[in-house]
Amino acid sequence: MTKSTASKRRATPQKPGYELDEQVGFILRQVSQRHTSIFANEIGVNLTATQWAAMSKLAETGPCSQNLLGRMTAMDVATIKGVIDRLTARGLTETGSDPEDGRRLLVKLTRAGQAMVDKATPNALKVTEATLAPLTAKERETFVALLSKLR
Repeated sequence: MTKSTASKRRATPQKPGYELDEQVGFILRQVSQRHTSIFANEIGVNLTATQWAAMSKLAETGPCSQNLLGRMTAMDVATIKGVIDRLTARGLTETGSDPEDGRRLLVKLTRAGQAMVDKATPNALKVTEATLAPLTAKERETFVALLSKLR
């Protein structure tokens, strides 16, 4: 094989059996990146998506243990601890003893945290709307149902 023949073979790629652009994980990552960008631009307050998840879940459920909050927001122990530490340092959450079990700490929103949730909620709804904007109402319903089955 001559040098030019070898170069031509490298310059003409073969069609692989695996095409990245057709893989669900790759597509999901691109959609996630788009959603993350929309979130950052639209949320309207200085919060990460994980911080927003913790705060919005606390607003929804009320005080709960850090461990339960992590499970409800799909965060591992180390991640939820870091999220709550950062929110507490900003005065948005606080911990206190569980009145039913003094050994357990409960996490709750502070007044400032609740005010931030109240301010950001309309924007969070806009994030979802913007993320799903390319889809019709029926497609949105189907898409969310299908994604929920993959959890």
